[in-house]
Amino acid sequence: MIQVKKFTFNPIQENTYVLYDETGECIIVDAGCFFDYEQQELDKFIQEKQLKPVKLVNTHCHFDHILGVNYCRAKYNIPFYAHEEDAFLVEAITEHGDRFGVPVEPVDSADHSLTEGEPILFGNSSLEVIHVPGHAPGHVVLHQPDQQFMLVGDVLFYGSIGRTDLPKGNFEQLVGNIKNKLFKFPDETLVYSGHGPETSIGFEKSSNPFLMS
Repeated sequence: MIQVKKFTFNPIQENTYVLYDETGECIIVDAGCFFDYEQQELDKFIQEKQLKPVKLVNTHCHFDHILGVNYCRAKYNIPFYAHEEDAFLVEAITEHGDRFGVPVEPVDSADHSLTEGEPILFGNSSLEVIHVPGHAPGHVVLHQPDQQFMLVGDVLFYGSIGRTDLPKGNFEQLVGNIKNKLFKFPDETLVYSGHGPETSIGFEKSSNPFLMS
């Protein structure tokens, strides 16, 4: 059974997740640790739980979600997975960081590309990859059907949706993908977002003002 640990990191208050199961293998999703104390907090949790990180997986590659990739890649010697359509965001991380007043170092391109339909495997566990562009062209959602939860990055928030005024964002595409790809899952499905608190598919169906029409 997968356990989910959330950390809130960096000046943009981004949510980084560690997912692990009974084998001790884990994946780090949207590694956003930026300050030294954030890196130490992540390391302490991994050490205390005696976990073995095996993959870095990104829902998308806006700069605040990949601020910790260099550190985690080097610390744990693990590969970086992201959708190929977000490669341009990895290449432009320093430029995008500057726009938000956050000085960042370049990040090397992903080691592996995420593809819709190909599972993310670790330990005894797996996650489904769903391509959900709109906030970013290579945005994916990581879904666990048996435990009924999903990591949605910046696609869907509690009472809101991801912004679409960033490079290659598309409001109509985002709203359509949420309704057609995510709202087909059970109302009980727990939603872990890239910023802010958790929510559920049912709550967002019934009350999200961007998705009511």
